[in-house]
Amino acid sequence: MRRADHSGMPAARTNHFVLNGSDDLTFRLAQQLSERYRAEVVVLMTEAEQATARDFTELAEVALVVAERIDEQALRGVDVGTAAGLALTVQDDVGNLSLALLARDVAPRLRLVLRMYHTALGQDIESLLGNARVLSDAEIAGPELVATALGEVAATPVQVARRTLVVAPRADVLPQDVVCGLADTSDGDAPQVLPADERTADLVLAEERGPASLWETSLGLSRLAPKRPSWAGLVLSFLGALFSRKTRIAVTAVLAIIVAAGAALAVSLDLQPWEAFYEAAATVLGGPQPEAGYQPRQQALQLLLGLAGLAFIPLVTALVVEGTVRARLAVAQLRLIQPRSGHVVVVGLGGVGTRVMRLLHDRGITMVAVAQDENARGVPLARELDIPLLIGDPSRETTLRQAGVDRCRALLAVDRSDMANLQTGLYARKLQQRVRVVLRLFDPDLADRVRTTFDLPLSRSVSSMAVPAFAEALMGREVIGTIAVDRRVLLIAEMFVPTGSPLAGTTTANVNREGSMRVVAVTEFGEPRPLWKPGPTRRVRERDKLTVVATRDGLTELTMRNRRR
Repeated sequence: MRRADHSGMPAARTNHFVLNGSDDLTFRLAQQLSERYRAEVVVLMTEAEQATARDFTELAEVALVVAERIDEQALRGVDVGTAAGLALTVQDDVGNLSLALLARDVAPRLRLVLRMYHTALGQDIESLLGNARVLSDAEIAGPELVATALGEVAATPVQVARRTLVVAPRADVLPQDVVCGLADTSDGDAPQVLPADERTADLVLAEERGPASLWETSLGLSRLAPKRPSWAGLVLSFLGALFSRKTRIAVTAVLAIIVAAGAALAVSLDLQPWEAFYEAAATVLGGPQPEAGYQPRQQALQLLLGLAGLAFIPLVTALVVEGTVRARLAVAQLRLIQPRSGHVVVVGLGGVGTRVMRLLHDRGITMVAVAQDENARGVPLARELDIPLLIGDPSRETTLRQAGVDRCRALLAVDRSDMANLQTGLYARKLQQRVRVVLRLFDPDLADRVRTTFDLPLSRSVSSMAVPAFAEALMGREVIGTIAVDRRVLLIAEMFVPTGSPLAGTTTANVNREGSMRVVAVTEFGEPRPLWKPGPTRRVRERDKLTVVATRDGLTELTMRNRRR
């Protein structure tokens, strides 16, 4: 909160952080900065944003400022000129860029962090603005969501000093390529990160050796290559798109009765195959005719064939009508080319869902996309990539059946509403008990209850996965990558050792902390290449640059230890 000076007027805030936004990411970022880093935080939003915002009054140490619109006056009102950093987290790329330019005019040296979905121009924007970082929560969380759905390791490559590092199981990596042991995941419920003995870690950070070796191994591309559909699969896909499940069941039941009764009648009359078929077909299509030589059992079978024929003719008519109508809809919604089994269903085509859909498509994984309305961000991309698309309510069982959830390998419910995602996940489990369901849930308490009560253990919070990168960038720390290990996040960061730092003169063994921090490379001042996997007796010198893998708490502790005396 703003303090008063000796004259009784409110004193200007200094060295605080200003956040412009109102959604889950902004809330989680404000919570992290105020509680984890004990920083003074001011959240700035418009009156319109406040109407749909989370309740920021839950955060006692966070000041909320509501303005009619965000302009120069509003920025000066939160003392942006003396702030330590400004994070623009509204889901509006153009608006964030415009406000960043305005903030640069007001405070030329202010540290800026921009949330942008389209990060292709991020490096150019960073260089033009100066002291700025462009991040995308969807880009950060997308690989982890995809890896969780497929039961794999999130293997987003990270560039470190001309090397490409990826996360992979130790069994898939040559010993000389291992850079750092990340976690011992033998205890699935509580993986141990950065163990004291790296040899016990079965999940490692390793160097990629060529574009088709470790990269493909860690992503599992060899076993996920799309299979060419068989003729039988294409026929079943076509029939499934044309006729509803109830109609198929009714026709199958009537045909089964006809075949069974016809076969029994043929056996009792000792007929040849063609004679048996003719007798059954004539009875079904023309009705039963009195036969003087039939025994009571044969007459009963003839009557049963006649009754089946009465039901068969209307069913054929219904098939023609329904097939014609559904064929038009199927062509419009691409359901005639929809995969019928072994695919992935993506529900929710907002920013995160669109990124997930793009990642799955780039890996050649068949999928079906479900959006609630035509205006969703990912609808044009799905149509451009010829991905089967359904426009409908995913909380309805019929929509999920049309998406083939009862035969899919995994479902990702990544809508922005926790309850909508939970409802989709429960319906999916009802249709297929063993389907791998990944839920996007913001509320950690809800996620814990869902995990224990509904047996839906795979829930992820996009804001939780993205916030560490936003927080570290806002605080000026050079975080170059994030690694998700179950529900924990590790950071790959670079830290400069200034003159007078307490770290100077100590060994890397004393810098490391079991379970929280490990030095993986040291770059000496003036040297173009780092020393990878430095020995425990290697001494840290002033003006060295350390590359570390750390938890958020570990990186905070290292930052405090690195401050000048």
